[in-house]
Amino acid sequence: MLDIKWIRENAADFDAAMQKRGADFRASELLKFDEEKRKKTFLIQELQAKRNKLAQEIAVVKKSGGDATALMDESKKTNQELAAAENDFSIDEKLNGLLAVIPNVPHASVPQGADENDNVEIEKFGTPKQFSFTPKSHDEIGEKLGMLDFEQSTLMSGSRFSTLSGQLARLERALSNFMLDTALENGYTEVSPPNLVRDNAMFGSGQLPKFSEEAFVTTNGYWLIPTSEVSLVNLVAKKTLSDTQLPIRYTAFTPCFRSEAGSAGKDTKGLIRQHQFKKVELVSITTAENSEIEHERMTNISCEILRRLNLPFRKILLCTGDMGFASIKTYDLEVWLPSQDKYREISSCSNCGDFQARRAGIKYKSKEGKPQFAHTLNGSALAVGRTLLAIMENYQNEDGSITVPEVLVSYMNGVKTIAN
Repeated sequence: MLDIKWIRENAADFDAAMQKRGADFRASELLKFDEEKRKKTFLIQELQAKRNKLAQEIAVVKKSGGDATALMDESKKTNQELAAAENDFSIDEKLNGLLAVIPNVPHASVPQGADENDNVEIEKFGTPKQFSFTPKSHDEIGEKLGMLDFEQSTLMSGSRFSTLSGQLARLERALSNFMLDTALENGYTEVSPPNLVRDNAMFGSGQLPKFSEEAFVTTNGYWLIPTSEVSLVNLVAKKTLSDTQLPIRYTAFTPCFRSEAGSAGKDTKGLIRQHQFKKVELVSITTAENSEIEHERMTNISCEILRRLNLPFRKILLCTGDMGFASIKTYDLEVWLPSQDKYREISSCSNCGDFQARRAGIKYKSKEGKPQFAHTLNGSALAVGRTLLAIMENYQNEDGSITVPEVLVSYMNGVKTIAN
């Protein structure tokens, strides 16, 4: 959530940022409600002062034995006006409702653009393998191995669900452990957080109200987390930390749930776009001064995982029109998929600035002892299902088997090849 004071003092910069984002919000619309709210605040202060003055005058008159009836009538009227003003939240709700759906302001280094076609490639790692045969898609490989099921999964749960079994299920577990271990090597604390959260947690992380249609909610009001970022960010919600505690770095391996609203017809086959998937998440809480450094550090961890797996990938800086709602700057990592002959997203690492911290009430005291909002960052390290399918496709053999990446052999208890 953006600071209305900043918008008030930087209206032109706000408008320019929204134009870069392709968003229709303008400062004039917000400041109209902001001015009404400030007028109401001033009125409340005036009425409070008048109430206090009348109370003093009534006390003096009564003490002298005089008639305070007129003063008491005026005091009653003032109290009624004050109560009406204090209990009128219509302006606050309009202003807060607008602020809740306004995207973050992009960092100056983010390229301006309309969509993914305007993203900028930063670097590329590895060379896509040249196969001596026509490479198969991961879903075909998995089904022929008898270790990836869509048919029965659809029968029990509907479309966009799947079941792994045998050595593919084991490979998924090996991947998650490898990713967590890499995060721990880099100073992250492993967390096993709740997978069901309330409205305030979803709002604090920026999922509500904007993305309500893309999340699953239970009949008694709990939300299934679309990413463990929600839980990890809220571990420090409503807290004021000291600067010596920062950075705080959390990692978690959890299931994630997304309804994929608006994605009809996109990647309906295979593991790329599922309603339920697993992910190892990285979340950092740090100071404003160090958030850019932390962003690079976090992204490099995700890159290192892909390097160790020896998967060809590229690092992309997202443009203003393609970056996420809460982000000021985002790097996407895209892994090579032979069956599609192109790179596909496998990780997204974002610096959210103080956007989430304002919503969730996350502060820290600077060296001078002044409380200020922290900066939060999040990144996938990685989406386990997408990493699994990337391994299946890039390490496939002509006979339908899959070679286990060398770094995962110890996690697979020595298994080097997955075959029937």
